[in-house]
Amino acid sequence: MTASQSPAPAEELRGAGLRVTAARVALLETVRYGDHLDVEAIASRVRDRVGHISLQAVYDALHALTAAGLIRRIEPAGSPARFEGRVGDNHHHVVCRSCGAVADVDCAVGEIPCLTASDDHGFSIEEAEVIYWGLCPDCSTARSS
Repeated sequence: MTASQSPAPAEELRGAGLRVTAARVALLETVRYGDHLDVEAIASRVRDRVGHISLQAVYDALHALTAAGLIRRIEPAGSPARFEGRVGDNHHHVVCRSCGAVADVDCAVGEIPCLTASDDHGFSIEEAEVIYWGLCPDCSTARSS
């Protein structure tokens, strides 16, 4: 395997100490290739691939994958939890106030300014979460029409 190739989902699950099942592999791939999907969308896509899986099993697997650092959970205010496969960096999100579309936004360039709080209150800060709110191009165009 070259440095540019990433391990197969089954290898990642094993490496994280998780049991490898068809449902977990399908779930991990669904989140990775989806676009900030909510639980219902993830469950529907996983069912399309592996057949029946309960919503509780999807929640349990999402929790395990998030705890293992294989996926990331985001929860913009007023929105259901969404999941993404981009982990290990300190990127942020932009959310459309009208339709709820979510897109990734890289952290500011240079040193990690996002991690410098004006007052850390004694915390050892490891990550910052920033959400930008506005209108996506489609909603902005519709509003101005």
